[in-house]
Amino acid sequence: MVGGSLDAFIGNVHRMAMRLDGQVELVAGAFSSSSEKSRLTGEGLFLDPRRVYADYHTMAAAEAKLPAEERIDFVSVVTPNRIHAAVATTFLEAGFHVVCDKPLAFDLQEALALQRIVHQTGRVFTLTHNYTGYPMVKEARARIRQGELGDLRKVVVEYPQGWLSLPIDAQGQKQAAWRTDPQQAGAAGCLGDIGTHAENLVHYITGLQIEELCAEFTTFVQGRRLEDDANLLIRYREGAKGVLYSSQVSAGEENALTVRIYGTKGSLEWKQEEPNELVMKFLDAPRAILRPGNGYLKASEGRFTRVPAGHPGGFVEAFANVYLEAVRAINAKIHGEALPDDCDFPTIDDGVRSMFFLEAAVCSASAGGSWTRLKSLGDLDSPHYHG
Repeated sequence: MVGGSLDAFIGNVHRMAMRLDGQVELVAGAFSSSSEKSRLTGEGLFLDPRRVYADYHTMAAAEAKLPAEERIDFVSVVTPNRIHAAVATTFLEAGFHVVCDKPLAFDLQEALALQRIVHQTGRVFTLTHNYTGYPMVKEARARIRQGELGDLRKVVVEYPQGWLSLPIDAQGQKQAAWRTDPQQAGAAGCLGDIGTHAENLVHYITGLQIEELCAEFTTFVQGRRLEDDANLLIRYREGAKGVLYSSQVSAGEENALTVRIYGTKGSLEWKQEEPNELVMKFLDAPRAILRPGNGYLKASEGRFTRVPAGHPGGFVEAFANVYLEAVRAINAKIHGEALPDDCDFPTIDDGVRSMFFLEAAVCSASAGGSWTRLKSLGDLDSPHYHG
């Protein structure tokens, strides 16, 4: 692991998720830009002090020199956004697979360069858009793929939080300080942090591709350097229309990611704070509430549901499903086998698409909310586009 010292929120979530199925053991790390904090974190995690490194460059070089049966199989990157690409590149070039927290990179150019390296090295690259790991999200995707909603017309996705309603970033709160700092987070604040999850969730469930968007950014807290509220109208290539609302100043909200998808035959609704229910609504039939662990599900692969019906699963389990699928792919690579056809995890291409999304939204908001076409790799005439 690179990043994720003991006082970092997301690093501990990654550690819980990777351990859940007993297939991953954390054995090495460079946990902080402070060598002393990295040492103390390694000590707290009971790691061999010889494999707790002062920096990620030293770690990559040292691990690559170990015998194949002793070195790490992959690295988990849980640093602030600004060095995601640099860390991932270092380990890819040293021969390691990568699991990386989102967003993929600091900006689009970094993302495209990293994508080229992933394709050149042939290593597994997993991006932890963890909400795709919920069983009922996978069920929603399966239902849409089988045509149960008909042709898609309307998407409404919202991701409100309230934790930045006060200027805690200016008061030194660690998570708030770096997430609102353009030097560490990039050109977008709220939209880059949680709005990308909303965009990715819609794409994962529906397969819809954004054609163009209209964005308004607002910074409600005086003195904050990045937006803390974003509202977007979206036009999809397939003809559907969308609304995306992302906010970290929605007072009283915790983590209320919600998606509603409407088609010609019916609609569905899923809420992250009530993740074990998928609501299906139809024109000519009663609405249905679907729950994980039941035989009537269409995407009920056992590996995504760990407990019997009626026993709630949650955030860490969804995160663990991303690791579970990454490990399947990495094991296949290690043994020289083809990746399983049903491997289901966010890839480098998902990350690049999100960076195109962020670039278009920033451009639109900067131009007063003008409609802005989403570029794609095709616009760049890239030979690495896999669509």
